[in-house]
Amino acid sequence: MANSSRYNIPTALLQPLWLRSRESLVDDGLIYDPVAAAACSQCHLKPDCLAGNVTERQLLHATLTLQCDRLVQQFLRRHPNGWIINVGAGLDTRFYRLDNGRCRWFELDTDENLLWRQRLFHRSERYTMRQGSVTDLSWLKALPATGNAPVLLLCDQALLQCNDNELANFIQRIGCHFSQIEACFVIAGDRCESAMAQKMGADTYRHGYKDPVRQILNWLPWAELVSSHSPLDHSCSRWRPWQRWIAKIPNLKYRLTPVLVHIRL
Repeated sequence: MANSSRYNIPTALLQPLWLRSRESLVDDGLIYDPVAAAACSQCHLKPDCLAGNVTERQLLHATLTLQCDRLVQQFLRRHPNGWIINVGAGLDTRFYRLDNGRCRWFELDTDENLLWRQRLFHRSERYTMRQGSVTDLSWLKALPATGNAPVLLLCDQALLQCNDNELANFIQRIGCHFSQIEACFVIAGDRCESAMAQKMGADTYRHGYKDPVRQILNWLPWAELVSSHSPLDHSCSRWRPWQRWIAKIPNLKYRLTPVLVHIRL
């Protein structure tokens, strides 16, 4: 991996891409991401990517990715011409996996991260990159008018690096800006730093809630909960040992890992 012609991408940006690439090579893999595999072939593999319990982190990341994918697919089946706004996109390849040929897709991130996207991924006329993040919300005013197009705002895992105040500000600003929108947020449970959660692939996040769904609805009382998903909800043989254990203490299912919350405004 010492070839100097390969890209030297920051670890925090590279690791999710690399985990999806690894998952694509597993016989019973939850996702297939050839774009990630092709991109990783151009990158230096960072030592930090190999640190810790890689197998469990890979499973957790792949499961959350799959659950987000399914919600996006359901949205596009209902609204083939809808808009997807992906905030804190990093090196997410969801557009290339799920594009239906009709939707419009906006990837928002910092300039540096968008530069890496331009180097690694090909362009599309329905795919737009814009500067913005979960903490810099100036992009809200810069978005083009949606007209009557349905909108799904997706924040896959960027919010996991937000503290309580940043998270509350982001979700409330989204709720106040859009009159009609669906939104999917990945939020951390309050036990993610426990030894058990770390063995399941969880990381150290900047927030954690005993009831992530209730917390979001406290911030947005007018929102309608569509669904919520724990990685432990997913039917997968690799999760089965943890599912048997959590069945004895079911109130921990939404506290030990990040969970996906789908709301409608």
